[in-house]
Amino acid sequence: MQDKDISKKDADATSSAHLVEAESVQAKNEQTRPPGSRQLVSELKPEISVRSIASTRAIMRPVPLVAQPLEDERSLGEWLSIGWSGIRPDYLPLALLPVILGSVIAWTQSITPKTPRGDFHPIRFVVIVAAVLLLQTGAQLVNDYYDYARGIDTGNSLGPGGLIQRGLIKPERVLSLGLVALGLGAVFGIVVAFSSGWLVVAFGLLGILAAYFYSGEPWALSSLALGELAFFCVFGPLLTLGSYVAQTGHLDHTAYLYSISLGLLAAAFIHLNDMRDTASDVQAGKHTLASLFGLRMNRALYLLLVLGAYAPILALGLPAHAPHLLLIALWTLPVLVLAITTVMRTGSPASLHVAMFQTLRLETFFTILLIVALIVTAVSPVLPHLPPIALPF
Repeated sequence: MQDKDISKKDADATSSAHLVEAESVQAKNEQTRPPGSRQLVSELKPEISVRSIASTRAIMRPVPLVAQPLEDERSLGEWLSIGWSGIRPDYLPLALLPVILGSVIAWTQSITPKTPRGDFHPIRFVVIVAAVLLLQTGAQLVNDYYDYARGIDTGNSLGPGGLIQRGLIKPERVLSLGLVALGLGAVFGIVVAFSSGWLVVAFGLLGILAAYFYSGEPWALSSLALGELAFFCVFGPLLTLGSYVAQTGHLDHTAYLYSISLGLLAAAFIHLNDMRDTASDVQAGKHTLASLFGLRMNRALYLLLVLGAYAPILALGLPAHAPHLLLIALWTLPVLVLAITTVMRTGSPASLHVAMFQTLRLETFFTILLIVALIVTAVSPVLPHLPPIALPF
């Protein structure tokens, strides 16, 4: 009995480590057996081969639902459509809003009765916008490549992008285009540095490193549960202060306070993105705060981020002799309630996808109202000092 048990354990161990394959035996070559009889596999004498099934990390490229044309058969319109999808235009406000806000802060601070038009450099603004858009595009393409390489988002995702996963473009080309976009963004940053100081170079260098290493090897910040921190730093202080320095050549603590609000809203956005993709991220071995926390903790963190975005505005707008007009940012509270309600009611990926863009809409309205408040607050005291406009009648 002991020998039989040992042989049975050996057989089980062998079967768990190897895959036994046998050639199929056609039924027409075998005699029909009565229902009550049994036929052993050994009686059929099939050819058996044993192969190891030791786990190896392989990248499976899913078959697209719709067959895509070959790359050399696409028209210019198809390539433009693919490029537009790769840029992810829905996400561009994350990068543009802090740049606009930082530039407006710098301009409004220079408006005085003696200089009612203020001091603004439109060429620097255009160049830094181009640099930021290129860096954002490069980051999206690099993210697409490394998501594919690590087996993340291999299925049909709710989010944009996924050029490789959908069979639209070769992986190597996506990575090459991403690196080219990052390089061009660096060139534009150097152009701005020549006119506004080398402090811009430091901001630009940090932006390039963050754009690549958010998902690039060997330190993928998004896979080390640092995605929220990276989004806060880049789409808050880094871009806001960087655009401010491009206009003025120096730093300012007030601009930093405004940047905190945008950074927290951007962090809330990416946190919802990670909550939506938790199942696929865990399967691919990607570690995010959303995958480490439970649903209740994730909701609490989202609340902390979006509500915390209003704290700097209250601190700047409530004290006596403060620019109280900043409090018009509170008009976004209905949009805030809508986003919070969506997150609290359900945790399904589709609902969280909707909440993501509600949060992005919240940040857009929030920033626009801040810009309006800053301009009105700066311009209204100098209006009496402006020369009268001669009317034609």
